[in-house]
Amino acid sequence: MAPPDPVRPGGIGAAVAAANQRARGTMLRNHGGGHAPVSYLELFFDLVYVFAITQLSHTLHHHLSWHGLAEGLVLFLAVWWAWIFTTWVTNWANPDRAAVRVLLMALMLLGLALSAAIPDAFGASGLVFAGCYVAIQLGRTLATMAVMRGEDRARLRNMGRIALWFACAAPLWIAGALAGPDSRLALWLAALGIEYTGPMVLFRTPVLGRSGLTDWDISGSHMAERCALFIIIALGEGIVVTGSAFAQGSMDGGQVGGLCLAFLSAALMWWLYFDLGADRGARLISGHSQAGRLARNAYTYLHMPIVLGIVVSAVGDALLLERPEGPASAALVAMQSGGAILFLAGLGLFKRFANTLGNFPMSHTVAIVLILLLALSASAHPIPAISFAAGVVALLFLACLWEWVSYHGGWMERMEALGMRFPAWVRERAERRRAAIEQQRG
Repeated sequence: MAPPDPVRPGGIGAAVAAANQRARGTMLRNHGGGHAPVSYLELFFDLVYVFAITQLSHTLHHHLSWHGLAEGLVLFLAVWWAWIFTTWVTNWANPDRAAVRVLLMALMLLGLALSAAIPDAFGASGLVFAGCYVAIQLGRTLATMAVMRGEDRARLRNMGRIALWFACAAPLWIAGALAGPDSRLALWLAALGIEYTGPMVLFRTPVLGRSGLTDWDISGSHMAERCALFIIIALGEGIVVTGSAFAQGSMDGGQVGGLCLAFLSAALMWWLYFDLGADRGARLISGHSQAGRLARNAYTYLHMPIVLGIVVSAVGDALLLERPEGPASAALVAMQSGGAILFLAGLGLFKRFANTLGNFPMSHTVAIVLILLLALSASAHPIPAISFAAGVVALLFLACLWEWVSYHGGWMERMEALGMRFPAWVRERAERRRAAIEQQRG
């Protein structure tokens, strides 16, 4: 057998060999802002958060009071913050390296314990929840600093700033866990206030300064795909909760109708997010010159109401399946309408970033207003629960249909094809606004 051809200096073989050598010697993906595929380990990691979302839904379902909703919101914000910061880290760190794998699996174990503590986090399990949360946030950030040491000084300083912000919030988490339930809520809200403010002010610290745009040179496609997968997690959890409630019921006509409406609600939410929003957002962030800033605004913050809306809607669906043939209770009206409004509002704000006109979708605005009016009407004049749920689903369908026509042929074009001319100033105004948006993005 003839020996392999030697690698010529400067040839493509030498370049590939050098790239492979660099890849073996680094803990980072080094994607340069390009595509970074989602690894199987990241999908495995997300399984813990399937459990977390399920725990959140059950906790909200069994604590339907203003105080219970406030506690549920705090728990949701903590779960989301733990997941999204890990997503930022895996955007940079290479999950194929053994040290990064060990880190993610350790975070999974802590996340599993945190999720198990959710139902009684404002009771006896408060210290477990707070301790695991602090360990996840601080431990992951310090470990990432070790990974980046000697490889990327700018990111290393950035992780140092983040660690300081988490360290400032940590005493409030622990103090809250040791305090009574009312004080716990206030202290944990204060801790979240600190942590959620950090990215807004670019993690400004007295000694290390603040982060710059070059510190956030992420893979936009990776961030978009990870957040889209979390939407799938939330929708899937809602289907699991609905199916479980149906399986434990009598499976009569009312429950079958409730199951169909719950499924349609989840399917329409999927359609509204994935038909246009997810793809447009992914294309925008993948080619954006400031992908880190866009990821902070459109994904880190604006995906929270989207996910929370899905979780709240799932609670509303479970309430529907409990008593589908009775009158719509105040809790059912609040959960189903509130979940739909949260979802549409968050999704509309997210779509605004990728919209060619840069505006909040009119379809979402109309649906939000009509759902709010439906909820107010049901509160003043009780209607059957199944009828209220059908009304919410119908309005979600209206938003889907409106958006489908808008982006698959266009209302203006369809109306003009029927001989209904739009005023020239309407078209000119839209074109000017579209040009301004394109210039701003370019």
